[in-house]
Parts: sequence; structure tokens; C-alpha cells
Amino acid sequence: MDKSISPFCLRKHKEMAVAKAASGVRLSRPVTFVTGNAKKLEEVRAILGQSIPFQSLKLDLPELQGEPEEISKEKARLAAVEVNGPVLVEDTCLCFNALKGLPGPYIKWFLQKIGHEGLNNLLMAYEDKSAYALCAFSFALGPDVEPITFLGKTPGMIVPARGPNDFGWDPIFQPDGHEQTYAEMAKDEKNKISHRSKALDMVKSHFVEAGYIFQDK
Repeated sequence: MDKSISPFCLRKHKEMAVAKAASGVRLSRPVTFVTGNAKKLEEVRAILGQSIPFQSLKLDLPELQGEPEEISKEKARLAAVEVNGPVLVEDTCLCFNALKGLPGPYIKWFLQKIGHEGLNNLLMAYEDKSAYALCAFSFALGPDVEPITFLGKTPGMIVPARGPNDFGWDPIFQPDGHEQTYAEMAKDEKNKISHRSKALDMVKSHFVEAGYIFQDK
């Protein structure tokens, strides 16, 4: 599942890279990363560093239903139309194995309605407390180009909330092989193993392979 880039989409992007210029695809402006979440933006900046020039923008995109990859791709399509340029969008999921992947992409709304304790209570009747954090990034060169999606996944378990309560469901997710929740971890430690960092590693690799070249207008 981690290697979930559509072969068709990947081929289309590579073909475009070859057709546009032998030295790479020239982008006249930075990629627009669509988010209104300051904490998420902070993590993305820390993980990407200077590897991909981007600017952030908050857009009111519709809350879609479906599988994570489908939701992420459709948001990228809509964002590319709004921006009329290259965009990067992200959707984050928290998936309980006992509930066959739910709350999944709807975790934001579950968290708002029932909180950390309520999320733990969803698993009260189950011995299986295992879960996985899933991050879907979709990149589109523009409104007429099929988005390409990158999925990062970190397995773990759901635990009673521990750590600072300032970034979503981080206090209740303890990644496998660690004794701390995401919230308890130092930021650089979390960024080495998180679902977000795994997906962004794929994004960075794609940018290198496709040969994107950024230039001023």
C-alpha cells in the first residue's frame, strides 16, 4: 500500500517530463501546498526543507467521501483549478484495524465530536487496539493534468491520551517500536518515522526523478 502510486499516473508524469524539456519540467512558480493547519505546515516545512520550493494557501475545498487516495486526488484536481498551477494537497487518516480502517479519512470529524477519550471508547469492546496512521499527498502540475498520489503508512496502536494536546490525535497514537505517543516525541524524532514523512519522501523522490526545474516568472 505504501507503493501506491498509480502506474498510469506515474507514466503520464514521466512522459510529460520528457516531452516538455530534455533537462526537466520547468515550473514558473513554487508549488502551492494547500493547508490552513499551522502545525501541519510546520511539519511539512521541517521535512521538506529546501528540497521543494513551495508556498502555502488555505482553500475551502469540499469534504469528500471515499477511499483516501480518491479523496486526495479529487482535492488536488479542485485545488489545481483554483490555483491554476502546480499544487500539493494532503489528507491524513487514522485507521483502526478492529473497525476495518475507520475512522480513516473522517478522523477530523470524529475527533471534533468525541475527542480522544471517545476515540479510545470506540475500541473498548475489542481486544485489538492496533491502528495505522496514513498520509496521502497528491500532486498536480495544473488543472489539466491527472494528479499523482503518494501514500505513507505508520503502524501503531491506540492508547489513552499522553503528551501535549495541540496537534489532533497525536496523543492517542503510539507507533510500533516506540514507547511514546506522537505527541510525546521530539519533533525531529517523529518526523523520521511518521506517516507524513514517509509520504513526503516519495514526493521528493518523484520530483528528482521527473526533473522539475523551478524558475522565476
